[in-house]
Amino acid sequence: MDRAVASEVALRCHRVLEPLHAVVYFAPEVEQSFADAGLEDGRMAYFAGRAAPLGPVGAGVVSATFYNFNPRLVARCIPKAWSLVEPAEVLKLRFAGAEAALRRLLGDAAEAPELAELAGLVREAAEACTPEGRPLFAAHADLPWPDGPVATLWHGASLLREHRGDGHIGVLVSEGLSGIEALVTHIATGKGFRLDVAKRLRGWSDEEWATAEQGLREREILDADGALTEQGQALRARLEERTDEVSSAPYRTIGEDSARRIAELAKPFTRTVLKAGGIPQELFARG
Repeated sequence: MDRAVASEVALRCHRVLEPLHAVVYFAPEVEQSFADAGLEDGRMAYFAGRAAPLGPVGAGVVSATFYNFNPRLVARCIPKAWSLVEPAEVLKLRFAGAEAALRRLLGDAAEAPELAELAGLVREAAEACTPEGRPLFAAHADLPWPDGPVATLWHGASLLREHRGDGHIGVLVSEGLSGIEALVTHIATGKGFRLDVAKRLRGWSDEEWATAEQGLREREILDADGALTEQGQALRARLEERTDEVSSAPYRTIGEDSARRIAELAKPFTRTVLKAGGIPQELFARG
């Protein structure tokens, strides 16, 4: 597979697998189990669930590996979360909740032979990833694989997602974008969260957002109205292209046919999950 094809396949697989992973952030099964165990409402469950493979780390590690969250928001939740529920228990609840949510959303499709085939291919791709320079992926990759196709699919999709995310952070750092600047430019594309949702979920105030926008204007990345300039559009395109490239290694390893088969198999399952409301579409911009 040449570089261009590998990057295109990496993006296609990411788009169809990401919703299968992301249900964990919105599933009532996960939210309720975390609350019952003692985690506080709000962002604590998100930070604890995703960071648990790292062990009882401090807020600095979580802020660094999650990147675009306000460190003050992280510090309100971590390390306090570990005094309420130990990381090992958080992981147990997260895996169980994610599988239960996917089974509910998929219905009878959870038992389809195509899902078992997809789970096997996704695991093959995830196991082809390497951990160098990817701390959050590496922590998740150290976890044992769960039993059964549904749980295997979710874990494999999570590994590929964190592998891509760590690579994306490396690209952002190389382009000189801070966490909030990366978020501001992404929102400016119209392809992410709504502006109000992004500020709330990532913990940034109006003043902090305005300061970041001003800095990006001075760099001629944003215009006076907060839209991307030509330079800003080129930057975002370069970020995405480089992210696709640095995320393509596992798909090159398993080969183009297997990679395209992942995209083909995952698409109907992802449609089912989205149609069933697994990802709240009202959180996102329509651009």
